[in-house]
Amino acid sequence: MQRAREYTRAVTAAKMDRMFAKPLIGNFGNGHGDAVYRSCIARNSLLPLLSGAADGTIHLWDLPTRSCVATLNAHTQAIHGLVFGMDDDFYSCGNDGTLRRWSVPQILSASNADSQQQASKTPLDSWRIQGSFHSLDHHWAERQFVTASDSAVQLWTPERSAPIQSHTSLWGSEDTVNVVRFNPSEPHLIANCSMDRGIGLHDLRTGSAMKKTMLRMRSNDLQWNPMEPLNFVVANEDYQAYTFDMRKLDSPTHIYKGHTSAVMSVCWAPTGREFVTGSYDRTIRIFNMKERNGFAREIYHTKRMQRVFTVNYTMDNTYIVSGSDDTNLRLWKAQASQKLGQLTTREESAMQYRRALVKKHQHLPEVQRIHRSRKIPKVIQKQTQQTRIQKESAERKQANRIKHSKPGTYKFESERTKVVQRQVN
Repeated sequence: MQRAREYTRAVTAAKMDRMFAKPLIGNFGNGHGDAVYRSCIARNSLLPLLSGAADGTIHLWDLPTRSCVATLNAHTQAIHGLVFGMDDDFYSCGNDGTLRRWSVPQILSASNADSQQQASKTPLDSWRIQGSFHSLDHHWAERQFVTASDSAVQLWTPERSAPIQSHTSLWGSEDTVNVVRFNPSEPHLIANCSMDRGIGLHDLRTGSAMKKTMLRMRSNDLQWNPMEPLNFVVANEDYQAYTFDMRKLDSPTHIYKGHTSAVMSVCWAPTGREFVTGSYDRTIRIFNMKERNGFAREIYHTKRMQRVFTVNYTMDNTYIVSGSDDTNLRLWKAQASQKLGQLTTREESAMQYRRALVKKHQHLPEVQRIHRSRKIPKVIQKQTQQTRIQKESAERKQANRIKHSKPGTYKFESERTKVVQRQVN
């Protein structure tokens, strides 16, 4: 009876995993006074957390207590870029056309002092351009940072008051670049997304554009895989996320589905095996690279959470931070049923045994049904069903075209080839 007992234990383990799935830990303090557009965590430490809102304020948070340590009136308009530097500092940029550099120790010392010294929260450096900033990213190894504005992609250093490089008319297009990111392993390579639906690569050494691919719709975010820097993921307006190999941009390596509205933000786990997406449909989804089915392994949502604009993984691969339109930041578990705190040896071995049982029997119908079941809002269920009906109708219509037309006139196309419209060299 060994197999029967093991199967029964696998069903019980799958049920227990769903019973103890409580992913939401809580929100951060009282939140912001306006929608949270940007958040960031330092690349080399667990603390602190920064968040920027549509009213131009920046909050500095303490992750263990989820409390606000300091508040900065950094900009006069919405913040569209936040990134940590290399010297206990961080940079911020916004719609008001200003770019500022701040010191974390100086802010903390001013917050701990009396109210008369609160006004000393001034930036270390400040730059201004004509127009507005849309994105910001810092170099992984040097004291340089790159910005995307209305007119150009610009490379800066803290020592100079003007950009050391400025690139306009990328690939012959004057359209605005809304996302720019440094490659983790190739320090002079940046990837960007533009408003003309393009994603491209740019070499700062030669100051020339390398490749560009035009998708069906605009991309809202782009992030490099920290463990496989050849690959990156983009969050698109067509409700899907795509992973690309930088050596071959003519088609995505994989398509990740499930959202019922535009995907606004994406962030890789520090392990490079998973990434999380935040969407306009008020949900957060976690996708696993090993499960090549293209659907999320977890769906997080609450009744009060509105459109999600920013998501971040903590550097210990344990928690996820999300910022939404309802002015709140929320802290989630990366593993929904994970127990917080120290585990005893017996608890840890029991949890490992249950995970191994579910993994071994996950192909069986009953275990698969329990393991994949998720509570989804009724609105998203209806939208998902409507999307499925539309897809089946389009496939049936294309099959009828092929069946009743001259041979060779129409043919079936894979979804990956439909994503990319054309390439620009």
